[in-house]
Amino acid sequence: MVMTTNTTNTTNTTNTTNTMNAAHTVNAAHTVTSATHTTTNARIDFAKAAPKAFRALVGFDIAAREGLDPALVELIQIRASHLNHCAYCLHMHTNDARKAGESEDRLHMVAVWREAPHFFTEKERAALALTEAVTLVADGGVPDGVYAEAAARFDDDKELAQVLALIFAINTWNRVALATAKMAGTDER
Repeated sequence: MVMTTNTTNTTNTTNTTNTMNAAHTVNAAHTVTSATHTTTNARIDFAKAAPKAFRALVGFDIAAREGLDPALVELIQIRASHLNHCAYCLHMHTNDARKAGESEDRLHMVAVWREAPHFFTEKERAALALTEAVTLVADGGVPDGVYAEAAARFDDDKELAQVLALIFAINTWNRVALATAKMAGTDER
């Protein structure tokens, strides 16, 4: 069922979508081609079609970030978006990271962080490894070593739980964007 279509690739956002990262709601009729499929059909506007679920997800996202370093938040979101092949979220979070002062060098190295460890702190590397393990959980779960390294690098169980919650949140946002065929560059926040 199509709730809205817009052939100019723009929409008006609601107050809800102005809430942090709620711009995952921009919807348009367009063609999206990836390595695995092509979509030319307009898809639902998730925020309008399921507003309670959308608001709950926004609330979860906000709660997950609480107390975390904003730079770490963006690194986690960028890496999960790489792994999930979510161009919409990758575009959004690399732009957010730039606006927050993240360097181009570090942004370019996120996808290959294991080959460029000197660009990232031990804590960031532990978070990136945990992000990969949780995002790719079907490939073998979260290895004990990855979890232990993350637990050792974060100050306490609360901070580690916040990182896990953020990983859960971005993986959900990636799935929302991919399932509703969001197009990179249409974020209107």
